[in-house]
Amino acid sequence: MKVPYFGRLLTAMVTPMHADGSVNYQAAADLADYLLSNGSDGIVVAGSTGESATLTDEEKLRLFSVVAEKAKGRGAVVGGTGSNDTRKSAELTEKAKDTGVDGVMLVGPYYNKPTQEGFYRHFCAIAGSTDLPVIIYNVPGRTASNILPETIARLVADACNIVAVKEAAGNIEQAAQLRKLLPADFTIYSGDDGMTLPMLAVGGNGVISVAGHVTGVKMQEMMSAFIAGDVKKAAMLHIELLDFFKMIFITTNPIPIKAITSVVSKIDCGPLRLPLTEITAGDREKLIAVYNKLNNTSFC
Repeated sequence: MKVPYFGRLLTAMVTPMHADGSVNYQAAADLADYLLSNGSDGIVVAGSTGESATLTDEEKLRLFSVVAEKAKGRGAVVGGTGSNDTRKSAELTEKAKDTGVDGVMLVGPYYNKPTQEGFYRHFCAIAGSTDLPVIIYNVPGRTASNILPETIARLVADACNIVAVKEAAGNIEQAAQLRKLLPADFTIYSGDDGMTLPMLAVGGNGVISVAGHVTGVKMQEMMSAFIAGDVKKAAMLHIELLDFFKMIFITTNPIPIKAITSVVSKIDCGPLRLPLTEITAGDREKLIAVYNKLNNTSFC
């Protein structure tokens, strides 16, 4: 199995919207092109950063198709097809195959807080509905439940198309336990930009990133330095990026990253769908100031 499976840096892309709140598919294609030209090895479409909770299945499938067409031959595209409804997720995953995506990402079920056995059966059922490669996404801060490393290992042993995990529990010991329990050729992605370097140090393989919208090149440089054995350079770049990593979570994701991406990429990503609201003027000013300091730029 190739490692990292889909590339070292996947950006969890925001979903551009028109002023009326409808999806801006042309801007989505333009943004995908921008990301693949600025450090991203691939793109995750309709993840939590892409406002998946308020996208319809029809919107997701069209986004998958639009981005997959733009990315063809240039980078991987992974469609977010997970939810807290096993049957619905399996149906969407089956349909995703016809859109041209290279794989799917399945978030841990949210709100209903399954047991570890429930996680196992949920992911087995969805993975069994497709022959597409699957990434499992563990993000207890959003789902209120943690998929334990032992459960991931059991899934990987029983479902051959589960090829990666996006680990966002914020627990380096748990990340190390994943590496201990999983096959050497299994891909472990950090699900938190600020944990990318620490996770590489315990056997991680890359990151599914929010910051990659505008810092992809520098993040690739950091990871390449670590892999080449230049730990001092990697640490220096991590420290340079740290304030920006924190600032893009000054309020609920994806509010800040959608705002700064519009500024830096010059692609209008538009508003957010309720219940998310626009960034405040004060937070926007702070965000741009930190970005400018990081890159010696002068966006206003």
